[in-house]
Amino acid sequence: MTHHQKRLSVPDSWPVERKENTFTVKADAGPHGEAGVPLLILLRDVLEYVDSKKEARYALEQDSVLVNGQPISDEERPIGMFDILAFTEREEFYRVFPDEGGRLSLTPIDEDAAGSRLGKVTGKRQVPGGETQLTLHDGATLLTDREDIDPNDSIVVSNDDKDVVAHFPYEEGALVTAVAGTHAGDIGTIDEIQVTASSSSNNVLVERDEGRFETIEEYVVVIDENFTGDDDE
Repeated sequence: MTHHQKRLSVPDSWPVERKENTFTVKADAGPHGEAGVPLLILLRDVLEYVDSKKEARYALEQDSVLVNGQPISDEERPIGMFDILAFTEREEFYRVFPDEGGRLSLTPIDEDAAGSRLGKVTGKRQVPGGETQLTLHDGATLLTDREDIDPNDSIVVSNDDKDVVAHFPYEEGALVTAVAGTHAGDIGTIDEIQVTASSSSNNVLVERDEGRFETIEEYVVVIDENFTGDDDE
């Protein structure tokens, strides 16, 4: 299996320049599917903390680079939307957040905010024992006794014990960001959810200062003001 990825064919969300070189590193299998960005790209091309894969491997061996609270040793580990990166020796913390155009960017946050991460609920089912299993946008699953959380809602999950520490319902009036499509990176409040009678996706009308835009349900994520980056500077 090749460990290289042609730059011209990387997902639009990857923060790489397509015309600089022919190839870049390929992400391992893991969270976020094909949209996951290899950790090496963030370390080398975005943050410029390392110059090579060899340097990245050495840095990761020190257990000072955490993703969602866990030390990472694989430089090709996929990183994606709403992941939390912590560089403990530097005392630097970042949230992965989609910017305009849908490219993933790193938003600086404080240490307290780095203790939990946001997730969009994409699936819900009951499991033996009476608990509810939730599936998040990156494929992660967790068990909870909360019955009020539904698909398309967002939750904040503690990195330490995986408890749900906040819940943001998907409903009209909710603050959302578009994470894909023409309006990726735009933030506004849901003005109307248009439910379709067919198997097609529901439409969502989002109000913002620049005017209203329309997208589909799968492209929006409910957020809180703390997740826009405006209050973390």
